[in-house]
Amino acid sequence: MTKFLLAVHVLAAIVAIGPVTVAASMFPPAARRAMAAPDDPKATGTVQLLHRICRVYATVGVVVPVFGFATAGAMGVLGDAWLIVSIVLTAVAAIVLVALVLPRQGALVEGGGTREATVRLAMFTGIFNLLWAVVTVLMIVRPGSTTGA
Repeated sequence: MTKFLLAVHVLAAIVAIGPVTVAASMFPPAARRAMAAPDDPKATGTVQLLHRICRVYATVGVVVPVFGFATAGAMGVLGDAWLIVSIVLTAVAAIVLVALVLPRQGALVEGGGTREATVRLAMFTGIFNLLWAVVTVLMIVRPGSTTGA
């Protein structure tokens, strides 16, 4: 059962979190292009699509910590420091996404924004991506793991 839970957890992370990090990273430059050419339906459509990808996959991404907790419980590592740090960083990443990235994307999709707004959004997106990178490294390296790493 542990292998199944771990497989679902890893696959969910790849399938759900991967698209959010890529689409969120692509959003600020796409928004700048759309602002530079407001009559270009392709540029506007790209921004709308990237925002939709971020919203949908952020919702799907809830599966990652759910299966993460189930996997950690099955492995008996819920009290390990590396996991607690990962949980905290995951929560911070979720807050950054929900409170800082998605609302700013929404405002830019609605047409209310400046170049400076895209720069701030890029910063928050970078923080979100960095948090996920750290969590990923912790999940791979796991201090005290049996992987020999």
